[in-house]
Amino acid sequence: MTDERIEGVLTGLKGRHPGQDEFMQAVEEVLVSLKPLFEKQGDEDYLGAFNVIAEPERVIKFRVQYPTFGENGAELHTTTGYRVQFNSALGPYKGGLRFHPSVSESIIKFLGFEQIFKNALTNLPIGGGKGGCVFNPKGKSDSEVRMLCENFMKGLYRHIGPDLDVPAGDIGVGGREIGYMYGEYVRLRGQPDMGVLTGKSTDFGGSKLRPEATGYGLVYITLEALKKYTHFRYLPEDRRAGVSENCFKGLKVLISGSGNVAQFAAEKVMELGGHVCSFSDSTGTISSEEGFSPDQLKELFHLKNVQRGRLSAMTVSNDLKYHPGKSVWELGLNCDVALPCATQNEIKIEGAKNLAAGGCWCLAEGANMPTTNEAVDFLKTKVDIYIPAKAANAGGVATSALEMAQNSARLFWTSEEVDEKLKGIMNNIFATAYKTAQDFDRPWDLQFGANAAGFLKVYKAYKAMGYLKF
Repeated sequence: MTDERIEGVLTGLKGRHPGQDEFMQAVEEVLVSLKPLFEKQGDEDYLGAFNVIAEPERVIKFRVQYPTFGENGAELHTTTGYRVQFNSALGPYKGGLRFHPSVSESIIKFLGFEQIFKNALTNLPIGGGKGGCVFNPKGKSDSEVRMLCENFMKGLYRHIGPDLDVPAGDIGVGGREIGYMYGEYVRLRGQPDMGVLTGKSTDFGGSKLRPEATGYGLVYITLEALKKYTHFRYLPEDRRAGVSENCFKGLKVLISGSGNVAQFAAEKVMELGGHVCSFSDSTGTISSEEGFSPDQLKELFHLKNVQRGRLSAMTVSNDLKYHPGKSVWELGLNCDVALPCATQNEIKIEGAKNLAAGGCWCLAEGANMPTTNEAVDFLKTKVDIYIPAKAANAGGVATSALEMAQNSARLFWTSEEVDEKLKGIMNNIFATAYKTAQDFDRPWDLQFGANAAGFLKVYKAYKAMGYLKF
């Protein structure tokens, strides 16, 4: 009976959102994983509530026009801006803006849906939302990026506010773009309002460690899982004593992507004594069997953040190899830990098989939904620890919420204060997912634990507000 009802809910959602494959993938992943919860619901109608939660409260679409300048003069482009205000049960809508060629309504909905449960896991008063538009910032001048940002904000500004909806950055939207959008918001409103966007520069209301937060948080929650995992079959005898102090020491770590999340995850892994063995971008992968050196990581930071260049421009050597047109997961590299930090669906079933064959026993997702459902199902039978994105990459939105708190209180916390709060939040997310899994006799099923804990928090809020009553 439960299987039939699950299928009925999924069929209904597919009918209401036709052709939106990414959104339906995200919905199906959560829905199917929650079957043990639905089977024990008793007098509660969890499955009925899921059907409500999976429908966005509001989908906003608006026209965005922007110019580009080439050899033949100026050209005017038109695209669609999106803001999906998905769920406000726990607080104002909160989630990033993505400027990327792959943006579609389906992708923005999937990201907003994931954001509901991710934000719930932080235990902070924020709801779920997401936005963006089709735009490729690569190769664009600073002026072209600024004009896109300003025109995007012209369509968005009526729908956001510090107590309504607080966007942040995502792929293609960093501190520069947030600054341009905030400047246009102030011009349109005629007054400053620091709390309307997060990810701002620390020169005007931003938080320390916001660029680092998602990558650092990913490592913190993985470290907490490693400390809790007591089998230690992967550790040599001489490291088992005192392992709780630093479980990353000596481990080989594969990282995909080369943006903020990948960079700062790598920085923290190396700080903890791990060996970072790969990065990637849209043109290929660069790998090192023995791990990147601090100087090589510094070169990568400069290449990506200052020159805005491709990994193919990195200085290669006997140990540092560039693989054009290849993803990290196609290469069959050996590792202990995998941290996918690039984009959705980057690990497909063949990549998952490569990871298993290469000895991977821990996977924590730094990107949003980087692993296909088929690959997740396979990896959960092969790796010891799997931490889904809604738990593992929550550090960014958690620190955005800390930025909101600082803006509201007119405070500015130090890096040490923010880092301590971030560690506490990520450790609590792990503890919540771990305990929820155990409560349902599913030890170490952190996918179920994270999904169930996030869902139950939103469900209880909806129930208390009367949203689930006739």
